[in-house]
Amino acid sequence: MAIWVDADACPGVIKDMLFRVADRTTILVTLVANRPLRTPPSRYIKSMVVPAGFDVADKEIARQCEPGDLVITADIPLAADVVAKGALALNPRGELYTAQNIGHHLSTRNFMEELRSSGVETGGPAAFSASDGRAFARELDRYVLKASRPA
Repeated sequence: MAIWVDADACPGVIKDMLFRVADRTTILVTLVANRPLRTPPSRYIKSMVVPAGFDVADKEIARQCEPGDLVITADIPLAADVVAKGALALNPRGELYTAQNIGHHLSTRNFMEELRSSGVETGGPAAFSASDGRAFARELDRYVLKASRPA
């Protein structure tokens, strides 16, 4: 079991939580980005640099993740790809994407994309808040607890 992070836009507070989890649980955390990232020294934390380009990091995460892995991303198409492989996806605001709910999230995302492309102002996401961080921590703890149970 591993945790993959779509790291280019992941908030620092989320990365810090993941670094602590990696060392506490010995679950491998891999940050994937198109630029070098600073990570603390740990045998359980890795950083992977991919070439710049549209969705290059997403494609690499989708290629490498395996069933049971957790992918941290706010990108719903990436979440759909990894869920199709049997992994879970968790966005930095604490929303878990699963086989049961990813279709709804993808439909909503596509609808909003159509609105924006037709010129409708939809606004952007709210600023990342402390409650978002707490929601993420709760879902991450659930994953870690489940991952640490014997099969």
